[in-house]
Amino acid sequence: MSGNSVTTPARTTCTPSRAARELGLKRGEFDLAVHLGHIRTVPDEGGGGRRVPRDEVDRLRTGEGFPETLRKRVATVGTKEGAGLLDVPPGRFTRLARLGVVVPVKFYLNRYRAVVWLYLAEELEQFAADEDNASLLSGRTPPGLREQLKEGLDVRARNWRVRHLGFLRRQSAGHPWAQAAAVASLLDPAQLAEIVPDPYERAHLNRFLPKPMTYGAPESPTAQGAERILRAGDPDEIAWYRADLEQAVSEARAAQPAPRPASRPAPAHRPALPQRPPAPPAVPHQHQPDAEKRRSRGLLGRLCRRNA
Repeated sequence: MSGNSVTTPARTTCTPSRAARELGLKRGEFDLAVHLGHIRTVPDEGGGGRRVPRDEVDRLRTGEGFPETLRKRVATVGTKEGAGLLDVPPGRFTRLARLGVVVPVKFYLNRYRAVVWLYLAEELEQFAADEDNASLLSGRTPPGLREQLKEGLDVRARNWRVRHLGFLRRQSAGHPWAQAAAVASLLDPAQLAEIVPDPYERAHLNRFLPKPMTYGAPESPTAQGAERILRAGDPDEIAWYRADLEQAVSEARAAQPAPRPASRPAPAHRPALPQRPPAPPAVPHQHQPDAEKRRSRGLLGRLCRRNA
């Protein structure tokens, strides 16, 4: 057998960029399709993010109406185009969005740092076709809703967060700590520290936090503007997510306790050594001067001769 007959295993997944090209989608359209659950992804075993199974790409490519059907499902429009789909003035469309009647799916900040909301065209077409919504598209806005709008009601950011949380939960399905991290990503770190005071649990939870969405340079006005959308701001919304996080952490703790450092074993007991008695104080050696020694020998000699 020739040495050239060695084969490599077939690749069963591909990168998001490659999948987007094969599906005829721009990268932003591809990411949105993933967020909406239209394209299945799996974790990269090498820790490099998400990958797309090859069979998922094949499934979509062989689907009816490909690629137009897939592109239509991720087509987005702004306020002006959305108003046209609903056949209402742009001002009325904005009021409907502020009231939560229509829900944005994406946003970005323009060069003036103003938030631009985007909506799924397919959802707006379905909304307009539903006869039950006819009263919302014509006539005067009900008095109660008008008062709320005058008071500044605007739930667009809040509704976007709810939608984004749904995506994060789908991505983390099956792992209790990742589920908790999905909720934690919508809260300020100070809120997280209060809800999860245990440092080992908090460190474990932080491992599963989703990759942060970045808008502009850190601490820039653009980034600060996006931060107000990415994290919950209203007191009642914060309270809701806090309660949700407490429940999620409790479930994660019960299913899989956070790892902790191994406790150090206690030192083995050693028998005490017998106490030695203290050494006696040293006595200085008495040195006799040479002259004194000679006198002692001379005196001893005379005594001996006298007694002889």
